[in-house]
Amino acid sequence: MTQAAGVLEPARAPYIRVVGVVSAAHFVSHYYIIVLAPLLPFVRDEYQVTYTQIGLAFAAFNVVTAMFQTPAGFLVDRLGARALLIVGLAIGAIAFITMGLVNSFWVMVAMFGVAGVGNTVYHPADYTLLSQHVSSDRIGQAFSVHTFAGMLGSAVAPASLLLMESVWGWRGAFVGTGVLGFSVALLLLLLRDSSTATTAASAIRTKSETSAAGWQLLLSTPILLNLVFFVLLAMISGGLSNYSVVALGALYGTPVTTANAALSGNLLLSAIGVLAGGLLVTRTKRHSTVATLGLTAMALSVVLIAGVDLNSLALIATMSLGGFFSGLIMPSRDMIVREVTPPGSFGKVFGFVTTGFNIGGIVSPLIFGAIMDHGSPRMVFLMVAAFSLIAIVTVATRPRQAS
Repeated sequence: MTQAAGVLEPARAPYIRVVGVVSAAHFVSHYYIIVLAPLLPFVRDEYQVTYTQIGLAFAAFNVVTAMFQTPAGFLVDRLGARALLIVGLAIGAIAFITMGLVNSFWVMVAMFGVAGVGNTVYHPADYTLLSQHVSSDRIGQAFSVHTFAGMLGSAVAPASLLLMESVWGWRGAFVGTGVLGFSVALLLLLLRDSSTATTAASAIRTKSETSAAGWQLLLSTPILLNLVFFVLLAMISGGLSNYSVVALGALYGTPVTTANAALSGNLLLSAIGVLAGGLLVTRTKRHSTVATLGLTAMALSVVLIAGVDLNSLALIATMSLGGFFSGLIMPSRDMIVREVTPPGSFGKVFGFVTTGFNIGGIVSPLIFGAIMDHGSPRMVFLMVAAFSLIAIVTVATRPRQAS
């Protein structure tokens, strides 16, 4: 079939344009995840609901994402990444605009579930588009920019949402969030995409045959190891991000300001580490080695924190160094998945393995919360170290090819 003139082709893809637009979508996805947190006091006062009831909105978003992200990956491979990404952005935008316009708490909870549906497409569609349109020698850098953009979305969200709230109220902030999503969807509409999800051969296969082959791939050893790897990384991140401040206070009496400064250093250096990791993956194909060394450094940093009552400067430096290595491994993490993914399966594979983020996000609070409830703050850091070492096993023992 002859392609229309002007259609974007992988060999001639304008690198900055493709990576920029896909990264903008990832920025929006992380922005959406943060939306409720800074606006929570205003929403709670407006609707006169409990924190537990507010938690239903968070739960709806995350449970829906966890349930439907892998099916979304199958759709990305069948229907096309660009189209699904536009739909996902639009669904999220409509959900947040509805929250701002409709005066009902339960509608808001339902719309967070709808936003969770939109959230399912980002990882499978983003990684598919980048893999299709960025050359192999630059794909590692593209992955790092993509990851950094997501972090930037999380960082920018609180201040910008509070600014919108101060001008238009919290409802206006939700509407503004939706407008942001529609804006990026428009940019994607302007990005012509030559990729198609199905060829003439695949079009004549039955849905059951396609699904069976897809699930056989997802349940192969290399892909399952990657899923476990992503779960462990989410638990490591969740343990430090959510519990390091209270654990340091309980363990050493660390002032909240100092503990928060250490956590901020960890998050900031993680973002810088992602960019450094993007440069590193262009210079080596030993991605498992990079991940192993980075995880080892992370484990050593938290073991040091668990065992020694560091002064403020040393604590901030140690947490920041651990954050740098956590960011450094992220482009290698993505390359490890890409190496075992057959062409035409990027959507389903990345959709499946990145579900590990949601699984880890659900399990992590249960584990670390129980540790704190039992009065063992030192174990918070030792468990983070243990998860880091287990993660090393998943990358060191992985087969090179997907079966």
